[in-house]
Amino acid sequence: MTDSRPSAARSGGAEVLVVGAGPVGLTAALELRRQGVACRIVDRLPERQPYAKAVGVQPRTLEVWDRMGIVRAVLEAAVPMRGQYVYVDGVERGRFDLVLPPEVPYGFAALPQYETERLLEEALGRHGTRIERGTVLDAFEQDQDGVTARLTDAAGVGEELRVGYLVGCDGAHSTVRKGLGLSFEGGAFPEAYMLGDVEVDWDLPEGYGLRSMLLDDAGAVADVLVCIPLPGRRRYRMSMRVPGAVPGAAPGASAPRGSAADGIAHGLDGGGTAPGLADIQGVLDRLSPQRTTASALRWASVFRISHRIVDRYGEGRVFVAGDAAHIHPPTGAQGMNTGVQDAYDLAWRLALAVKGRAAPGLLAGYDAERRPVGEEVVGRTVRHATAGGVQAAADDPDDPDESRTLMLREAQLLVGYRGSPSVDPSDDGPGPGPGDRAPDCGGLLGPIAAYPVRLFDVLRDRPTVLLLYGTGYGSGGVAGRDELAATAWRATGGRVDVCALVPPGAPETVRDAGPIPVYRDAAGEFAVRYATGGGDGSIAFVVRPDGHLGARLADPDPARLAAHLARVFAAPKGAAAAQVSDSQG
Repeated sequence: MTDSRPSAARSGGAEVLVVGAGPVGLTAALELRRQGVACRIVDRLPERQPYAKAVGVQPRTLEVWDRMGIVRAVLEAAVPMRGQYVYVDGVERGRFDLVLPPEVPYGFAALPQYETERLLEEALGRHGTRIERGTVLDAFEQDQDGVTARLTDAAGVGEELRVGYLVGCDGAHSTVRKGLGLSFEGGAFPEAYMLGDVEVDWDLPEGYGLRSMLLDDAGAVADVLVCIPLPGRRRYRMSMRVPGAVPGAAPGASAPRGSAADGIAHGLDGGGTAPGLADIQGVLDRLSPQRTTASALRWASVFRISHRIVDRYGEGRVFVAGDAAHIHPPTGAQGMNTGVQDAYDLAWRLALAVKGRAAPGLLAGYDAERRPVGEEVVGRTVRHATAGGVQAAADDPDDPDESRTLMLREAQLLVGYRGSPSVDPSDDGPGPGPGDRAPDCGGLLGPIAAYPVRLFDVLRDRPTVLLLYGTGYGSGGVAGRDELAATAWRATGGRVDVCALVPPGAPETVRDAGPIPVYRDAAGEFAVRYATGGGDGSIAFVVRPDGHLGARLADPDPARLAAHLARVFAAPKGAAAAQVSDSQG
């Protein structure tokens, strides 16, 4: 009988193949490597492209990269995005500031895509994995036990690779998506745009973007200029209609050559004529709110915009993420960030599946959680782009609560998975519940360090975490807490970290948790952010590797905790179960 499981001889030790080395593929590969999964990552391009492209980094993405341990490098390379000025027909119509509640640890940022890719690639290299440049996925086949992929490297040498799983992060013209036969329904915008990375000599405040529009007689947007600040002296990535496509504009750069071979017109046009500095200057002469001169053109390109989404995010052992799954207008800088979070949601599931520790249906939860997010983002960005892309500014509400919700949504901090098959079906209490983002808080004190830390500091570089808050634990006290911890370890084969959080006045007996680290909620912020209700009761939270809550269990009992963990983890068998049992005995 032939063994069809992925073998080291045929896979070179790789358990997952990631196709595409943009920010999405690099995030997927890095998180897999962080969780101990051997993978290979290939990209058809011979080198990283020097294009700014996706530049907006949302606060939620920074939280993801915090959990992965790379946020410091990103923050040092990026510049803050503080807001945007909006001009219509040369008149300032308003300025909106990107202000978030003080408990949110990160603001909005801008970073050229090639810098994002560099930082992720360097982090991946520290785990011993490099991008295989100039390597093309020609085809793949999957069966019940794995995936066989056929690759051709930069030297034209073919290879047949056997892996457990395949992840397609290979963009709008994805070979993986086509190989799966996924539908990619949607449409395209008729206008051609161009991008340019330039410096200007205006005196607009640093950290603010610009959207300037000219309206036609019917009030529709006839011409538009969007500028996003980049690192450097008054440096911006500018996007605008192609000169010549705008009535009354002087002809300049040629329009794109039309749709790609697969009929999807989206992204940079590699075959068209790139706009020059004079083309960009012509747009600035029409639309800049003050006279300015563009200089130091680093790169420019023509691009088209489509809006499409797949009918499912994967099948069997093959999955798609990022632009391979959804494409849409760049309004609000949602695309790359949505893709990064696709990759993060998928990677922790794959890590468990590769090790045989995923519960049945865990991988299916990827589509259940991320496709609704993709549908919402595509729909929202299309609505905004159709109306000129100014809803976030023009409709800035006077109601502070509504304005706060708007900012949290744009920051992708409201993305949640309530009702997902991967989270607990019950919701105990008024605070963040199963599927919601686990919010940060400050003021946590350990028994040794003299300084407080944030909850995200406690969660960083950890897998699934069981947070046990309170002192009661169903009248079991410390013994009840220990039983909950032992239940988590037994149910998962030791794949859950356990941390205890106690109120400020908790007695020393409760603060001593033996092998369980204990933090005192000295500032009371955890109790507020997580709506624990105070008192001497207890409540348990399961925080998934992607920073979302898997469960919120008031007056937790071991049976309920075990039932939730069984939705995610396969029951440990053999040596793994015995080892955990012995360690707790």
